[in-house]
Amino acid sequence: MTFPIPALRTALSLTTVVFALAGCSLFHRHTEQECMERAMYFESNRSSRDGMIAVGSVVMNRAQSGRFPGSVCGVVGQKGQFARGIMSQRMRSDPKVQEAARSVLKGERHPMIGNAMFFHTAGHSFSYDNMHYVLVTGGNAFYEKRASSLVTQPVPPPAIEGVTGR
Repeated sequence: MTFPIPALRTALSLTTVVFALAGCSLFHRHTEQECMERAMYFESNRSSRDGMIAVGSVVMNRAQSGRFPGSVCGVVGQKGQFARGIMSQRMRSDPKVQEAARSVLKGERHPMIGNAMFFHTAGHSFSYDNMHYVLVTGGNAFYEKRASSLVTQPVPPPAIEGVTGR
């Protein structure tokens, strides 16, 4: 059976889109553990366990929200949401990152993260009036997007560490 070239191109294009939306590359399909490790490694800069658990909590909040892809790899690999090259950059194996990722995948959440699905580097400020900050840890400020009338914490609180200790 032979396929016309346009049909083959269409099939290949669709396959590429499916892999990209799933947060996977064509050459290596990352496991949920690997994707979570990548988010923690590149986004929390391995600064603290609290920072890694908070980043992982945001990933899980997004995956369970229905507003973002429904898998860890889908969330982490979503274009424009996390660090550039997060799914393709080389990273060194780090037992602390691996432990934190396993823990979040087993259900641990940062107790102060709540429903936050967003974060940015601590120290940066934005003029938006819908950012309700819940936590600063691990070099990041975590927040919920709310109607401006419901924002009661419009500036990041002081940084806190040692909450998730181990």
